[in-house]
Amino acid sequence: MSLTRTLLAGAALTAFGAGAALADPALIYDLGGKFDKSFNEAGYMGAQRWTEETGGTYRELEMQSEAQREQALRRLAESGSNPIVMVGFAFGDVLNSVAADYPDTRFAIIDMVVEQPNVQSIVFTEEEGSYLAGVMAGMASESGTAGFIGGMEIPLIQKFQCGFAQGFKAAQPEGTVLVNYTGNTPAAWNDPVRGGELARAQISQGADVIYAAAGGTGIGVLQAAADENILSIGVDSNQNHLHPGQVLTSMVKRVDNAVYEAFSAGTELEPGVRVMNLEAGGVDVAIDEANAELVTDEMQAAVDEARAGIVSGEIQVHDFMTDNSCPAS
Repeated sequence: MSLTRTLLAGAALTAFGAGAALADPALIYDLGGKFDKSFNEAGYMGAQRWTEETGGTYRELEMQSEAQREQALRRLAESGSNPIVMVGFAFGDVLNSVAADYPDTRFAIIDMVVEQPNVQSIVFTEEEGSYLAGVMAGMASESGTAGFIGGMEIPLIQKFQCGFAQGFKAAQPEGTVLVNYTGNTPAAWNDPVRGGELARAQISQGADVIYAAAGGTGIGVLQAAADENILSIGVDSNQNHLHPGQVLTSMVKRVDNAVYEAFSAGTELEPGVRVMNLEAGGVDVAIDEANAELVTDEMQAAVDEARAGIVSGEIQVHDFMTDNSCPAS
């Protein structure tokens, strides 16, 4: 069983408990919470898999505010955790300054590149998995209008948006993708009420498939879509089961694998940039018993063809972060 300590506002990180091995790894979740049914929870599942397979223990912290990031990293490093894995790009600036003070500690950060000799930066090709989701949405949409609802309006999430739009228009060249973002602060990741409001607004404009890339906020998007009897697309974790028969698919981002493999590497974690793309199984669309009836043979064949095309290089999916533009918009 993991050694779990939740970081509360103003709390010191001294209560890790006696007896923990000095080389215990640690996992820090981003704002939105461990059980967001999306990004953070995928990290948790990877840590749990490592524990179940190895019998090891790990430490974990849930962030309650931006101000706690540096304190959390320093206290974990000083207490001997190694490696320390961070779920989320927002740790980037803090890690860049903290890592140099603990050269014997290995760090891993997901969704951000930090160029330090003891840091592994794990990035995903979200645009590739989102392209596959877009192809499925384009084939499923009867109105020719799909929706995209993001969390924070930042380039990382615009990668999802752009790949989705490109895939959707590959299936429906004259189609339309409506786009909304929840906000410009970290609160955007954990506002399911606002997510539901944005979904209903897009539905009123004709959207009959909506892709949510918004962390915990996406739960409200999926709920609103189910209530209005349209299709939705989940993200990060497999969310098909949340509304069986109404979630067309989920663009899974294997944060669980990233955490599991970082924990498995332990103090031998290799620094540098690690790219988890479609070919490496870092991203994909989820098809299982919860959405199987929605996926026609024709749709499956189109997804398989698109996947093969992306891996071979025949299909070039635009990465928004290369030039901050989206040709498919």
